[in-house]
Amino acid sequence: MTRRAPDETGAAGGAAAPLVVGVGARRGVPVSEVLELIAAARAAAGCTDRPVVALATVAAKAAEPGLLGAARRLGVPLRSFPAAALAAVPVPGPSGAAAAAVGTPSVAEAAALLAAGPGAELLAGKRKSAPRDRPPGATCALAGPAVTESGALTAGRRERPPTALPLRLSS
Repeated sequence: MTRRAPDETGAAGGAAAPLVVGVGARRGVPVSEVLELIAAARAAAGCTDRPVVALATVAAKAAEPGLLGAARRLGVPLRSFPAAALAAVPVPGPSGAAAAAVGTPSVAEAAALLAAGPGAELLAGKRKSAPRDRPPGATCALAGPAVTESGALTAGRRERPPTALPLRLSS
């Protein structure tokens, strides 16, 4: 199977490829901290032109007001996944603290990959927020969809999550 190569905007066919943001958060994280982190991660990865189509997190954090508020401000859904589904996704930056807190060694990276669809690519690994007056309250990672043989993007497809996704880091 040959996949159509993405053009310079990141998508086959000319439109900027969508972006899924995986997010993790401590209880009480402010919306502004989550939004600032996402903006910084997108800028650092050179993805500011790519539309965000969803935020994704672990089910245990799906009701966190800071995450819900960030999704609302961005005008995208907040998708959540069970910890067991996230734990099955191989990631470059597993965390013992996340495993102890929510039952999976990765929230941001794994959630971004699962929400971006089959064959998704991790575009930027886990990044922590940097508030001036306290420890980081959020993490995020960026994933983009794979391009299918017909040039379609896999983002947003509602299929049963795979137990493991191939991990390809873009530089």
